[in-house]
Amino acid sequence: MSYFEIGIFNPRNSANVGTLWRSAYQLGAAGIFIIGRPYRRQTSDTANAQALIPLRQFAAFEDFLEARPVGAQLVGIEMGGVPLFGFKHPERAIYLLGAEDSGLPQRILTACNFVVAIESLRSQSYNLAVSGSIVMYHRQFCSYGDWAESGGQSSML
Repeated sequence: MSYFEIGIFNPRNSANVGTLWRSAYQLGAAGIFIIGRPYRRQTSDTANAQALIPLRQFAAFEDFLEARPVGAQLVGIEMGGVPLFGFKHPERAIYLLGAEDSGLPQRILTACNFVVAIESLRSQSYNLAVSGSIVMYHRQFCSYGDWAESGGQSSML
C-alpha cells in the first residue's frame, strides 16, 4: 500500500501552512503535520484539511521521529538535493519542508533518507506551499501514484 504525508518544520508564515494543507488534501496525502509550532486554523485552508485528513503536531523533531510510521522514508525538500525531475518517490514517504527563511537545519537533512530539490529556470527559492505542492503533484501525476497506476484516470473536469 502506498501513502505519503507532508509536513513543515518551524514554519514562519501561517498562510503557507493553510495553503499547503489544502494542496495536501487535493493531492491525496494520508496525513499532514507540523513540527515546532502549534497549529492554528488558517483561512488559506479553504478545504479545512485538518477535518478531512489527520493532522499531527510535534514539539520537536525528535518527537516526530519517534512517531514516524514504520517503513516510511523521510524525504527532505531543500535546495541542493537531488533533482525532483528524475526522483523515484518511495512507496511510503514522509515529505518534510523547512521554514521559509532558513530551510531545514543540517541535523534534520542528515536524518533524511533522501533530499530533493526542485529545478528552476531562475532562483531555486520557491514559496514553501508551492514547493510542497510541486512535490506532491510530481508524486501523483508524473512518476508514482494513483493517477499513473490508473492509466491516467482522474477527477479532473
